[in-house]
Amino acid sequence: MKNILIIGLGRFGKHIAMQLNQMGHEIMAVDLNEERVEKVLPFVTNAQIGDSTDAEFLKSLGIGNYDICFVTIGGSFQNSLETTSLLKELGARLVISRAERDVHEKFLLRNGADKVIYPEKQVAKWASIRYADDRILDYMEVDASHAIFEVEIPYEWIGKTIGKLDIRKKHNINILAVKNEGGEISVAISADTVLNDGSTLLVLGDYKTIQKCFHI
Repeated sequence: MKNILIIGLGRFGKHIAMQLNQMGHEIMAVDLNEERVEKVLPFVTNAQIGDSTDAEFLKSLGIGNYDICFVTIGGSFQNSLETTSLLKELGARLVISRAERDVHEKFLLRNGADKVIYPEKQVAKWASIRYADDRILDYMEVDASHAIFEVEIPYEWIGKTIGKLDIRKKHNINILAVKNEGGEISVAISADTVLNDGSTLLVLGDYKTIQKCFHI
């Protein structure tokens, strides 16, 4: 369990709070808008109405006590930038700030953000890859060139073992798990694991190799 500060309680900030709440983390939520603070109360440990560009207000929150500080302010890049910079000056361990444009990302990183999240851009990339081909059932980016894909098993692989197919050597792809028709995931796979019709694979590799191997 971590102690987490969320500054900015618009739709994105609220969804982060809701998800972190489900994961059992301690959450302090902050926004200048009283209505937004009230709406997030059921999902957080504590909440305050305040101006995050005010250094004294931020000091009163005990910034050094939080494992993660999320800056999810939308609509005012100036406030997001100032808040990010102040958090780092006040000893924040990890500052993760939201960007709404490419140029925002660069400035945030230069002014104290340890990580930058760009929801619209990241979701657009995920959606375009996920839904561009019927054989892709899910997708998670690992880095700029590698990802984990959930894909249908090619027809010619059905009934064969992982060892016989020698997928890692031939295609430079790692099979991480097999999901059966019922949605159960098995990570206890070996060279003797048989690939059955109706199951799907969770595979790790670079984009181009996976595209070529699964004809995506």
